[in-house]
Amino acid sequence: MAGYRRDIDRELDLIEVKVIDLLAVVCADLPEVTRAVLSGGTELGGQLAKRDRLIDALLPEVEPLVSRQVMLPAPAASDLRFLLTVLRVAPELERSQELECHIATRAGPHLAAGLSPYSRMLVQRAGEIACDLWRRASDCWYQRDASAGPDLAEVNEEMRELNASLVAELTSGQMPLPVTIEMTLIAHFYRRLGDHAVSIARRVAYMAGAAAS
Repeated sequence: MAGYRRDIDRELDLIEVKVIDLLAVVCADLPEVTRAVLSGGTELGGQLAKRDRLIDALLPEVEPLVSRQVMLPAPAASDLRFLLTVLRVAPELERSQELECHIATRAGPHLAAGLSPYSRMLVQRAGEIACDLWRRASDCWYQRDASAGPDLAEVNEEMRELNASLVAELTSGQMPLPVTIEMTLIAHFYRRLGDHAVSIARRVAYMAGAAAS
């Protein structure tokens, strides 16, 4: 029986490492993404495409491990909560990294040069909030903090307000139309990054056995 439990724990630890790898990938790239938008850098898109392939390789490894554990006879309730949470969190991590790719591939000299001073400030702040949200979501996962969801949701409200302010600035007609179109998409991508971070924190509440907010 002890050996059986050790085997399960080894499998669960392997799944945990995979999720932590995915969290680290998303968190590590966020500052560079915003820097690329504001500086006009074009190299990051290709680098993130390689990251995307890494995540595409990791997810197929996670899913069979989770499925195998779910099929075990009489798994512990805490194991099931963990496994079901992983199944829901892994796609959110994948989509978040894709959002980073979408932002980075739109960065370039023409976009950076066409931004108004106020829109640059808003993008800078959106990037800072996104980094903060994802750092908190990662800490929430590591610490199994079931109470973090409401705090992240409150921070994410500022992201939504920034999104509205940026869209208003973009529709003011001060910037070239191609810049307006691209930045409208980028603003949406930042908002979705915030939403995914909040969602992960709320799923941790379920994993920890608490009622999600």
